[in-house]
Amino acid sequence: FLPFLLGGCLAFLLNVILRPVERGWRRAWGKRYGPRQKRAQRPVCLLVSTLLLVGVVFAIFFIVVPALKDSVVNFVSLLPSRLTHLEHWWNNLAGFLEAHSIQLPEFSLNSAELQNNITSFLSKYGEDFLNTTIGITSSIFSLVVNLVLALAFSLYLLAQKETLTGQAKKVVRALFSEKWAHWITDVARMTNRTFSNFVTGQLTEAVILGTLCFLGMLIFRLPYAGVISVLVGFTALIPIFGAFIGVGIGAFLILLVSPIKALWFILFFVILQQLEGNLIYPRVVGKSVGLPGIWVLAAVTVGGNAFGLAGMLLAVPLCSVLYTLARQGVNARLARKGLSS
Repeated sequence: FLPFLLGGCLAFLLNVILRPVERGWRRAWGKRYGPRQKRAQRPVCLLVSTLLLVGVVFAIFFIVVPALKDSVVNFVSLLPSRLTHLEHWWNNLAGFLEAHSIQLPEFSLNSAELQNNITSFLSKYGEDFLNTTIGITSSIFSLVVNLVLALAFSLYLLAQKETLTGQAKKVVRALFSEKWAHWITDVARMTNRTFSNFVTGQLTEAVILGTLCFLGMLIFRLPYAGVISVLVGFTALIPIFGAFIGVGIGAFLILLVSPIKALWFILFFVILQQLEGNLIYPRVVGKSVGLPGIWVLAAVTVGGNAFGLAGMLLAVPLCSVLYTLARQGVNARLARKGLSS
C-alpha cells in the first residue's frame, strides 16, 4: 500500500499547485476559452504543475549539495594556513596572559598531520559510503519503483478528481443517513480546506523567510547567501523547528570560510527567527489554518515527538481540524443550554 499512500500525499501536494495553474490557464485564454481549451486544461496544467514541483526539488538538490562539497574541499586545502594563524593568535594571547601570571597550555598541532588525517577520514568513509550504496541497490530500486507508481497514481487521482469526489459522495450517502452523510461531507470539505491552506501558508512562510535571509546576508556581506537562503527556505517547510536545521548547515558552511562571519550569521538568524516566529508564522500559517499560535507550537512538539518528521508536518492541520470540531461541539452544547458562546 506504500505507493498508494505516497501517491495520495503527492496528489494532495500537486493539487495545491494545480488549482492556481488552472486559474491562470482560464485567465490566459479569456473570452477564447472554449470546449477545446477546457479539454486541454487538465492534462496541460497537470504537466506544468508536475514539472514545477520536480524542478524545484532538483534545483534545491543541485544547488546545495555541490556548494557543501566545495566548502569541505576548500576547508581542507586552507587548513594549514588557518592553523598557522590560530597558532600565532594563541601565542600572542599566551604572552599577554603570562604577563598577568596566567599560564595557557602550549599550542601544539601539526597542521600537515591533521590535514592528512582529515583527508584519510573523508576517503575512508567515502569508500564505506560507496560500498554501502552498492549493498542497498535493491532497496534503492524498490524505492524508485514505489515513487514511479506513486507518481502515476497521483496523476490518475488528479486527472479524475471530480469523478472520484462524486463517487465518494454517492458511497457516503448510500451507507449513512442524510444527517450523518451531510456531517461527514462537511468534515471532509473542512479537512481538505484546512490542509490546503496549511500547505499554502507553509510555502508562503518558507519563501518569505528565505527571501529575508538572502537580503540580510547580502547586507552583511556573508558568503553563500544564495545557497544558504535556499536551504533555510526549504527546511522551513518543517513547522517551527525546520529553519534551525538550515541555519546549522549554513553556519557550518560559513565557518569553513570565516569563524567570525559564522558567528555574525548565527546572531543575524536568531533575530530573524524571533521576527519570523512571533510575527510571520502565527499570521501566515496560524491564520491560514485557523489555529492559535500556542496550539501550533503544541501540535508541532507533540507530533514531532510521536511520529518524527511526518508528525511535525501533519500535526498542525490535523490539530486545526480537531480544534474546529471541538469548538463547534462546545458552541452547539452551549446553544442547547441557552448560554452564549
